[in-house]
Amino acid sequence: MNARVRSIATGAAVVGGVAAASYAALVASAWTRYGHAHAPSTFPDPLLDRFMPTYDVEERHTIRILAPPDIVFRNAYQMDLTRSAITRAIFKTRELTMSLGWGVLAEVPDREIVMGAATQPWQPNPVFRPIAPDEFAAFNQPDHVKIVWTLRVEPLNDRESLFLTDTRATTTDANARAKFRRYWSLVSPGVVLIRRLSLGPLKAAAERAFRGDQNR
Repeated sequence: MNARVRSIATGAAVVGGVAAASYAALVASAWTRYGHAHAPSTFPDPLLDRFMPTYDVEERHTIRILAPPDIVFRNAYQMDLTRSAITRAIFKTRELTMSLGWGVLAEVPDREIVMGAATQPWQPNPVFRPIAPDEFAAFNQPDHVKIVWTLRVEPLNDRESLFLTDTRATTTDANARAKFRRYWSLVSPGVVLIRRLSLGPLKAAAERAFRGDQNR
């Protein structure tokens, strides 16, 4: 029994050590990449660029889905795709998201929605402040971070779509930049993991809904 306990403890220590080393590597990578984000070369987003053409960090995740854009978008709109330390929001309906402080900056029905807010995410209880669409790009109140994110669907053919979720952030001054860089480096590994894990359930739900429509 003692040998078995020691074996389990040793295995747990090894796993914990590997996890800690992996996390440390991701933190270091996020720190190094901070401030070097570039716009993706494929599927550029002019609507998002209107509100934040330059930024310190960006996270874009995509997945191909066997369903038309309207079905994909409807399922994305109903799912929890942005529950993370950086947004602290549960995106299930427009009303709930806006009640948490996010504002709708632009929207293309059944194709794309752009949300945005200004905040200080390093605070224990950060408050998300909506900014009017025509004021968002120029907003520069000191010691703040501006964040925009999208849900977007691009048709690939008459039966298949590409879903994209894109998050960008930039700071309003050097003080905010220093604090946000530390914050982002620590939380970004979890943010990225949550985003990636959300894509599989979305794909399954949208494709299931599309098959159901076809069988009616």
